[in-house]
Amino acid sequence: MRKLNLNGKSVEVHSDPDTPLLWVLRCELKMTGTKFGCGVGVCGACTVHVGKDAKTSCQEKLSDIGANPVTTIEGLQGPQARALRDAWMRVDVVQCGYCQSAQLMAASALIQRNPTPSAKDIDCAMHGIICRCGTYPRIRQAILEATGQGKRT
Repeated sequence: MRKLNLNGKSVEVHSDPDTPLLWVLRCELKMTGTKFGCGVGVCGACTVHVGKDAKTSCQEKLSDIGANPVTTIEGLQGPQARALRDAWMRVDVVQCGYCQSAQLMAASALIQRNPTPSAKDIDCAMHGIICRCGTYPRIRQAILEATGQGKRT
């Protein structure tokens, strides 16, 4: 057993230390907002925050987390998260929705690092999250709006 700081709370986990964080979250802790996509770290569907960084949870072993807090889409909160969610709705970003928790997690990590990212900054930060519906221009616009840089409708 080990303790994990998940969404601001200490939780006990019993998974093997070599277990990918994705499976600890989804199978042991029933946090299913974090999605399984490829399992090899190329699609980004499983993106969560480890510390302040956006990470693909399928590539993070439980033992590698250490004392870093983990935030999933279920725990993403505060003014920044509200601004992103509101912009996502205004811009009508979502189509199928499968990648959206990862998109929001990556966008949140970006604006924590850079409160006024350029379109190029956004494209660079978001490139690792594949959207099979191709909503990339709307994702970019929503992030610009959430940071006060885009037009609001």
